[in-house]
Amino acid sequence: MVVKREQYVDSLVGSMHNGLIKVVTGIRRCGKSFLLNELFRKRLQEMEIKEDNMLFLKMEDWRNRSLRDPDTLLGKIEAFARNNSDMHYVVIDEVQMVDHFPEVLNSLLLFDNVDTYVTGSNSRFLSTDIATEFRGRSYEIHLAPLSFSEYMSVCSGSIQEAWDSYSLYGGMPGLMSMDTEDKKMAYLRQLFNTVYLRDIMERNRIENVPEIKELIRVMASCVGSLTNTNNLTNTFASKKNLSITNKTVSAYIKYFEESFIVEQALRYDIRGKGYIGAQVKYYFQDIGLRNALLSFRQLDRGHIMENIIYNELRQQGYTVDVGDVEIRTSNGSRAHLEVDFVVGKGPSRYYIQSAYQLQDAQKEEQEKRPLLQIKDSFKKILIVSGHFPPMYDDNGVLTIGLFQFLTNPNIIEQI
Repeated sequence: MVVKREQYVDSLVGSMHNGLIKVVTGIRRCGKSFLLNELFRKRLQEMEIKEDNMLFLKMEDWRNRSLRDPDTLLGKIEAFARNNSDMHYVVIDEVQMVDHFPEVLNSLLLFDNVDTYVTGSNSRFLSTDIATEFRGRSYEIHLAPLSFSEYMSVCSGSIQEAWDSYSLYGGMPGLMSMDTEDKKMAYLRQLFNTVYLRDIMERNRIENVPEIKELIRVMASCVGSLTNTNNLTNTFASKKNLSITNKTVSAYIKYFEESFIVEQALRYDIRGKGYIGAQVKYYFQDIGLRNALLSFRQLDRGHIMENIIYNELRQQGYTVDVGDVEIRTSNGSRAHLEVDFVVGKGPSRYYIQSAYQLQDAQKEEQEKRPLLQIKDSFKKILIVSGHFPPMYDDNGVLTIGLFQFLTNPNIIEQI
């Protein structure tokens, strides 16, 4: 099954000839190599780029081992670029296997007729390395695991069946060829233990395995809940019988973020128009990985739905924060209401609540209450699980069904 991933191919095409090294990043096994070597190559062919002007190099291939030498690689690309005066397209997969690869890529910027695209996917190559090594000379395209709409594009069965599977196992492309639940669960556990965890430990020279494994499990349990390093440290002390410092917790969380396992959503004071530094939320870039860390228990459907909505918003190019609205209660005291997502793109802003179920009018009122405390003119949205035709209420709050939201990119801008 081939997922076309048009959004990312379009991003690659849109970045052609921009004078920068195009770097595809993302959590390991999310399909970076396939995106460049198969999907992007096919698009170049459709654009009638000559095969003689395309060079695809897979550095993991033992037959290309001589090209891991920087001088040999640069010599090959220079000879390739001399074919003719046309623009030439160079794709280097697993570029971290090339010795002195930052210097090699910077050298390629000196070729007037070479447009370069690279992937890298182990402990030696993260997005933070790009910022420091290439010093503004790169253009990053971040590839996420399959979105729900991408997953749906190759699934048979109903949309509800697809959701039931996706919300449990997530969107890692490798799952698409697996035909049993046992295989899918084993694959996700293996990814964390033998790929992600190993990379983090090698990169950061970590020896205490129980600590870091337990921390990511605690974070998996906290999806959708505000937390901070103090909370996580105290959880260790009270429940896990493991001694760990705030400094160590902060360092480990940074490693998870650098590896694209989790992403942080900051808390934003909507009325005060500023960030509140005390607490944040962490969301997993793949919900299946989160569920696997908890042995497919703690399947809180509301928090899983919230995590998937967060990922969808990020994949659509929005910034996403957690909203806080301070109100006065009837007795004159202050209280805080949470808005699940404060969403931005350019000058536009949206306030979004995620509700797994609206059992009755009281529950609907409870979900909409934080939105109604916001007095500006930006759109206020309630996303409800299942099918729910878009509809505005008398207060201007837009209610959208989850499936409509996930299968119609940018629907919140269009209605």
